[in-house]
Amino acid sequence: MRVVAPDGSQVGVKKVEEALWLADQLGLDLVEVAPDAKPPVCRMMDYGKYKYEQSVKQREARKKQTRTVIKEVRLRPRIGEHDFQIVRRRAEEFLTEGDKVKVTVRFRGRENERPELGHRLAQRLYEELEEFAIVEQSARKDGRTMTMVMAPTRKALDIAAAHKEAMPPRRSAAEGRRSKVADESEAVDVVDVTGDVDAVAVADAVDAVDVTGDVDAVVVADAVDAAHVADEVDADVSDDVDAADDNDEPGDGDDGGPNAQDEDT
Repeated sequence: MRVVAPDGSQVGVKKVEEALWLADQLGLDLVEVAPDAKPPVCRMMDYGKYKYEQSVKQREARKKQTRTVIKEVRLRPRIGEHDFQIVRRRAEEFLTEGDKVKVTVRFRGRENERPELGHRLAQRLYEELEEFAIVEQSARKDGRTMTMVMAPTRKALDIAAAHKEAMPPRRSAAEGRRSKVADESEAVDVVDVTGDVDAVAVADAVDAVDVTGDVDAVVVADAVDAAHVADEVDADVSDDVDAADDNDEPGDGDDGGPNAQDEDT
C-alpha cells in the first residue's frame, strides 16, 4: 500500500506490516483513504481527532445553511379590497421574515372559466409587493386553482436579518429546565445561609421560585425574616405563659380553678 505521512508527504509503497509498524511507532492510526487506488492509499493520522474535526466542520456547515420555508396566502377572484389589503400585508410580513410566499387563487363555479381574473389578481399582488418580492414561479392554473411563488428580495432578507439580530436568543426547553433547577438550588442556599428556619418557609421560598421562574433573593429573605419573627413571637408568648405559671400558687384563687375559694365562705 502507498503510505502518506500525517503532514501529507509521501512515505512510499510499503507492506502492510511495515506500514502498521511505522504508525505504531508514531502513536498514530493507519487509515485507508483511497481503497480503489492501485496500490491502495493509507494515511497515518489520529483517527479520533480526525472524527472530531469532521463533526465540528459538519456542525458549522449546518449553521450556515438556510432553511427554506414556503408560506401560503389564498385569494378569490372576486375578493374585496379590504380583504385583499389584509392578504397583501400578510404576504409582506412573510417576505420580510425571509420566507417564500405561495399565492393560491381558488376558482369556484363559473369563475373557473375566467382564468384571466386569477392572472390579473396575482399580477396586482406582485406589483404591490415588488419592493420585497421577485417572481420565482409565474402564475399557472392547475384545475380549480392557480398558484404563483414569490421569493424575498435582498431588501427583504436584510430586514429579516435585522429582526433576528434585534430579537433575544431563544432558550431551549432543556436550558429552561436547567435554569429552573439552578434557581431552586440558589433559593435553598440562601435559606441555608440565613440559618435554620421552619421547613414551611423553605417550601414557600421554593414555591415562589417555581411560580415566577426567576430567583428573587429579596422574596426568599423576606420569607426567612418572617419565619424568624414568628419563631421569636412564639418564644416570647411561651416565656410569658411559663412566667405566669410560675407565679401562680396552688390555692391562691387567681387561676379560678378548683382550689379557688370564696372569701365569704
